[in-house]
Amino acid sequence: MKKKILYSLLLFVVVFFIYAFYIINNPVSPLKTITYSQNNKEITLTYSAPSKKGRLIFGSESESPLVPYNKYWRTGANRHTIIKTNSDLIFANNILNPGEYSLYTVPGENTWDITFNSTNAYFGISQPDSEMDLFTFSVPSNTLEDSVEQFTIDFIPSPPGGPSFTAIRLRWDLTEVVIPFN
Repeated sequence: MKKKILYSLLLFVVVFFIYAFYIINNPVSPLKTITYSQNNKEITLTYSAPSKKGRLIFGSESESPLVPYNKYWRTGANRHTIIKTNSDLIFANNILNPGEYSLYTVPGENTWDITFNSTNAYFGISQPDSEMDLFTFSVPSNTLEDSVEQFTIDFIPSPPGGPSFTAIRLRWDLTEVVIPFN
């Protein structure tokens, strides 16, 4: 009888570790890293990319969206979004010095608040300490014609002969947010 209990317990532990290993290596919202490299600037941005899966993504709290307006959002799933830069970046007249930072947002119906925080060692479930915020600024949100199934962040380089800035672009469902920087 003791052997059966011991074998059952051992089997349970093995199955648990196999399941945990599978979940860690195959998350529902995969971890993605994007890189921008130009004019001696090296920027990497790491985020978890959730999918829409038929859910309401952005909206008022009464609509029960995944990401309610005017509430903290870690700007992705699972982990918070991390930006790492080797040079000064200027966002809305604010300087982000070389280093590694958290980026989080507060989505709104027409504008989003973008915040850079000096904390980079938390999982993303709770909002970081606001005393560690470096700066916050607002950018307009745009409506897309076609829905984007998986949350995506990418870099938009400055067009030749166009305005002299690059931008971080956030897209999900029918929403697009462009965050310009120099």
